[in-house]
Amino acid sequence: MDFDLDTEQVAFTRLVRSWVDDNYPKERCRAIEAADGVFPVDLWNDMAKAGFHGIGIDPEYGGEGGDVVTQSILARELTRNLGGLSGVWGVSSFAGGKTLSTYGTAEQKAEYLPRLARGEIRFSIAITEPSGGTDLLGAMRSRIDKVPGGWRLNGQKVWSSGANTSDYLVVLAKDHEVGRSRSALTAVLVPTTTPGLDIRRIPKLGMRSFAACEVFFDDVVVPDEMLIGVRGRGWHQLLPTLNNERIITASSALGVLDAVLEDALQYVKERQAFGKPIGQFQALQHYVADMVAWREQAELLVRRAAWLQSLDRPCGVEATLAHYVSAEYANQAADRGIQLLGGLGYSMETDMQRYWRDSRLYRIAPITGEMARNMVAEAQGLPRSF
Repeated sequence: MDFDLDTEQVAFTRLVRSWVDDNYPKERCRAIEAADGVFPVDLWNDMAKAGFHGIGIDPEYGGEGGDVVTQSILARELTRNLGGLSGVWGVSSFAGGKTLSTYGTAEQKAEYLPRLARGEIRFSIAITEPSGGTDLLGAMRSRIDKVPGGWRLNGQKVWSSGANTSDYLVVLAKDHEVGRSRSALTAVLVPTTTPGLDIRRIPKLGMRSFAACEVFFDDVVVPDEMLIGVRGRGWHQLLPTLNNERIITASSALGVLDAVLEDALQYVKERQAFGKPIGQFQALQHYVADMVAWREQAELLVRRAAWLQSLDRPCGVEATLAHYVSAEYANQAADRGIQLLGGLGYSMETDMQRYWRDSRLYRIAPITGEMARNMVAEAQGLPRSF
C-alpha cells in the first residue's frame, strides 16, 4: 500500500502552492475575510482562470480531469492560506461537479459542467432541515410532488453554504408518491431565480465571506429536466457526494494544520523572551511536536480515504474517520497556536484566530464529531446508537 503522490500530483501540489503564495498571501486573505458577508468574486474568477473549477470534471465537458486525490491536494493547498475562503471552490465542486458528473443526464452534463469548469455558474446544496442537523432522514419535512411538466417543492432548508451567491441549488426532499420510506427522497436542480424561492443569510462565527443560508420553498416549480438521477433514489445517489464532501473537508482541515504549524514555527523562531528564542522553551516545543504528530496522522487518513474513493471502493467509514480526526486536530492545533502566540494570537491582525474560527465548523459539519464516532463504532459491530 503506497500513498505517495505520483510525479504529476507532486507537480500539481507545487503549482497550487505557488499560485496561492503569489496571488493570495495570508495578509490578503485576512483582508478579504474581514469584509464580512461579501462574496469574494475576484477569488472565484482567479480560480476560474487557474482552471481550479475544472478539477474533477471530465475533459469531455471542458474540465481539467483529476480524481478525488487531486481535489484533496487542491483543497489542502488552498486552505493553507485561504482558510475558510477555500469553500468558495469546494462547495460548487462537490454540489455541482460531483453530483452532476455522477448522476446527471447527458443533457445536464453538457449544459452545466462546461459552465462550471469555466467559472460561469456556481452551485450550492440544500439538504439539511431546521430540526434535523445530522438526522437528515428522520427530520426531512420538505416535500416534492410531481406536477404536469415538472416538480413542485415546499419546505425549508438551513445551512446551505453559498446559496445566496449561487445560480443553482441541489435540493433533496421527501417524495411521498414514491413511498413512505425514510429514504424515499428525490433530488432536483433548482435555479435560484425561480419564483417562490427565498434565501436568507445566517450570521456566523467563521467562514465569514462565504455565507450560510436558510432557504424557503413556497410552491417552487422546476421543469422535468431538472430531475437529478432516479426519482426516489436521491438519498442513495447523494452518498458518494457526501463521502466526497467529507474527504474534501478533511483535506481542508489538513491545510489548516499546515498553516498553523507554519505560522507557529515562524513565530517561535523569531520571538525573543528572557534572552532567548521562545522556541527553545520545552513547553512550546511540545506544542509544536503535537502539531506535527496531528498533521501526520490526519494526512495518512485523508490520503487513504481519497485513494479508496479514487478506486471506486467503499469508503464511507474511512471518509468519516478522516474528517473526524482531521477536524479535531485542526481545531486543537489552531487553539494551541493562539496560546503559543499569546496576546498576538488573540489579535485580528494575525491568522491563528481566523484558522480557529474556520476550523471550528469542521467539528460540526458536514457531520458532527459525535455522530462520526457513532458511525465508526457501529462499523466495528456495535449496535446502532441512534
